[in-house]
Parts: sequence; structure tokens; C-alpha cells
Amino acid sequence: MDPHRSPRRRRVLAAAATGLAAAAGAVFAVGTADAASTLGASAAATGRYFGTAVAAYKLSDATYSGILDREFTSVTPENEMKWDATEPTQGTFSFGSADQIVAQAKAIGAKVRGHALAWHSQQPGWAQNLSGTALRNAMVNHVTQVATHYKGQIDSWDVVNEAFADGGSGARRDSNLQRTGNDWIEVAFRTARAADPGAKLCYNDYNTDGQNAKSNAVYAMVQDFKARGVPIDCVGFQSHFNSASPLPSDYQANLQRFANLGVDVQITELDIEGSGTAQANSYAAAVRACLAVTRCNGITVWGIRDSDSWRASGTPLLFDSSGNKKPAYTAALDALNGGTTTPTTPTTPTTPTSPPPTSSSPPPPTGSGCTATISLNQWNGGFVATVRVTAGSARIGGWTVGVTLPSGSAVSNSWNAQASGTSFSNVAYNGSVNAGASTEFGFQGTGTGPTAASCTAR
Repeated sequence: MDPHRSPRRRRVLAAAATGLAAAAGAVFAVGTADAASTLGASAAATGRYFGTAVAAYKLSDATYSGILDREFTSVTPENEMKWDATEPTQGTFSFGSADQIVAQAKAIGAKVRGHALAWHSQQPGWAQNLSGTALRNAMVNHVTQVATHYKGQIDSWDVVNEAFADGGSGARRDSNLQRTGNDWIEVAFRTARAADPGAKLCYNDYNTDGQNAKSNAVYAMVQDFKARGVPIDCVGFQSHFNSASPLPSDYQANLQRFANLGVDVQITELDIEGSGTAQANSYAAAVRACLAVTRCNGITVWGIRDSDSWRASGTPLLFDSSGNKKPAYTAALDALNGGTTTPTTPTTPTTPTSPPPTSSSPPPPTGSGCTATISLNQWNGGFVATVRVTAGSARIGGWTVGVTLPSGSAVSNSWNAQASGTSFSNVAYNGSVNAGASTEFGFQGTGTGPTAASCTAR
């Protein structure tokens, strides 16, 4: 594992390497105050990066960019490298916003994680309308062109994102890409290797943080790829947690079993809903788990401030909406520096569902219906909306949410809901919501996103 080279990195005297591998809580003697005072510098002292997801349009925000430049040694474009952003019209590529993020990363000496070359979601409309050989050829061309454009500039690519189904089947997700043939993931990885031989190639998914049917299926795929020489270098674990789906007790063991296959493991989209001590303990536990696995070479949090999060109402990040450090930040930094405070780790394994339900804000309605609130991730020309449906004083058996889009805006795709125009209804696994509890779905679109939603219970 090569240490990340950053202008902020300083010399560090550490405990023996065997002690680091054996225990997440190994204590490091830091040579300068700077090496212990930021997330990126402290991670670099152990040969790792500490990164964040970045939105190009927020780089002009002085507070946002100031935290980015000071704290992080890796950046992941949040939406700017996805298919709809980079190839809005077939064969016509647009890299401006993604190039802006890459340039900022270079300016601060940070790595870049490319996200994501092939995914069933956030496809441009023209790709959604293709199938079979035409879609396969379009995917290969897209992977080739994007990876070639950034050749030599990307540390790790999420080549394929979220290709396995939720639930206990362990099956591949039914998608237009999957319907081109079961070898589509292998083809994407081989194509990426040919286009950018120097980048690490990763598979990335959620709800795979502990051992369950989904993570077992991903494990079997990686094992098969390694056996057959399919180029795969790393596996990304998104790690979206909350009180209903906490960090599982076998998190470290799960990372280790993948590492034992001969791949790097990375925590790629870490956010933990909550506040105070409980949130801080969970962040410390996640960091310590990575430190305990030699081939866990980096951690990325999915956003900088709580207000930048796709789950903003759950306040899941390390900085509050004003840019102040939270207790979770202190706990993560302490863990990186080998602090001796032992966090409280959840002891009951939980197999999360997608998306994880939550009983946090907004407050449930006083009646027996439901409410819906929107967290909006807006960028120039597009948006992703995450909608939280909360049951009232009685359990609901189904729900329908309506939104009103500004003129000129349109929905391009959705997940965890059945969409009909701007009306969204539950799917089989998330219609039943207990009194006061919540579930979430999302949709992506062009133009400006909605800010309010109505909910009708069934």
C-alpha cells in the first residue's frame, strides 16, 4: 500500500506495523501537530486517504472549499462523472464540471475516485431507451471514452455500481444493463482496464457492509473474477448507517474477508445519521475497522457539511451546516490518531434493507396518514431528490407521494418507488410503514428539483 503523497503530510513515528494490523486502536506518535490535526494528514500517516464527495457547483462556497482543502486527501465527484452528466447526448461528451473537481483535487494534492462508469441509475434518457447489443455497445463506448479522458488522473474507479439486488436472494439486480447479458460487469471491468491501465478498478455497492446474502453474492463474484483473471482491484462499501440499520458487528470481519481475496477494500460513501455521542461512537468504530484491515486503504464520507448530504435531515456528516466540527469529527480524528477511547459498537448484526428506515425527523403527522419531505441535491442542469415518507399515528399499508416540478424540469428515473409522471407509489418491500417510522425513495431529473411533496396513505 503506497502512502498518499500530499503537501499536508508530515513525517510520523508509528508503532510497529504489526501492531497496526493487529489492532485498530494502535497508538501513533505524531511528529508534528499538523499530522494529527486534520483527517487527511492523520489518515496519510497510516498509508491511507480520507476523502469526501464533492459537488462542482459548491466549490465557490468559501466555507465548503475551505474545509475540503484543509481536511481531505481524496475527492469523489458526487454526480459529475455519472453517465447522464458526461454523455447527455449519445456520442457527445461533457466533462466541464468533472474537470473542475479534478483540477481542485490536483491543486490540493488529493487523489480522485472516479464515480461511476456503469450504473443502472442516472443514465441519460437515450441510454434508458436502448437495449440488447445497442446498449452493450453504448456502455463499452462510454466506459472507454470517459476512462480515456481521465487516464492517469484517477486513483480508483467505481467501474460498476450497485449491480446486485436487495433482499435475501443474492441475485443480480434486474436492469437494462443486466439484460444485455450476465457478463456485462466483466466486460465493463475489462474495458476500463484497457482504457486506463494505471487506475484501480472497484466494484461498489450498499447494504454489503456485513455478511448477508447480498454481500455473499458480491464476494462470490469477486472470487470468480480473481480466479479467472478479470481485472478487479478493489471493492467499495458505501456504509450508509442509521439507528435502524447501524454499523454491523461483523463490519471489520466482512472487510477482512474481501481483503483476503487479494483486493483492496474502501469505505466509499460513509454517512451515519444521528447526533452526539452515539453518532461519534459509530464514526470511530467505522474508522477503527478500516485501520484494523491492512488492505482497507481509504475512507470517503459522502459530503462535507450536514446541509450537503443527500440525507440532510438526518445530520449524518462530520461538520454541521455552518461548517463547524461535530463530536463525530473529533471521534473520527481521534480514531485515526490511535486514540484510546473505545467506542460503543452495535452488538446485534443487522441486515439492512434499501433504503434503511428511520424514525428520526420529520415528526409524524398527528393523524393516521403520512407526510413526505424532500432532501434535494441540485447541480447545474439536474438534481437528485431523496424523499422521506413518515407514517402518522397508525401503521400504513402503502403510500403515494406527489411532487410539483418547476417549468422545464422532468423526472428521468427513480428508485425504490413506482413512478408515474410526478407521482410515486411504494414498491412491494417498502409500503408497510409502522406508526411514526419512515422509509425513503428517490428520483433523478433534469432542470430544477422540487422542494415540497404531498403524501397519501393507503
